Amino acid sequence: MPGLLRGVARTAVVAGTATAVSNRVSRRQAGRWAQQEAPQQVAQPAPVQAAPAPAAAPADDMSTRIAQLKQLGELRDQGLLTEAEFATQKAAILGS
Repeated sequence: MPGLLRGVARTAVVAGTATAVSNRVSRRQAGRWAQQEAPQQVAQPAPVQAAPAPAAAPADDMSTRIAQLKQLGELRDQGLLTEAEFATQKAAILGS
């Protein structure tokens, strides 16, 4: 049973990390597309409300990372992840 629980926990961590990385890649791609379209729309000024939205994304990204790190720590403390697995997943979260 502990092996099954460890496998489920590892799958949850990997899936969560993959989701976070995928979301970050999507946001970066959308930002690049927006930058490419911006020179074509030089005559139109940017809306005033557009500025706060990008500032919210890094804070949201950081809170997501913190939540994932807390979850990893709990799994390690419960003995579901080894120290090496914890270090690998932590590096993946912080490196994204």
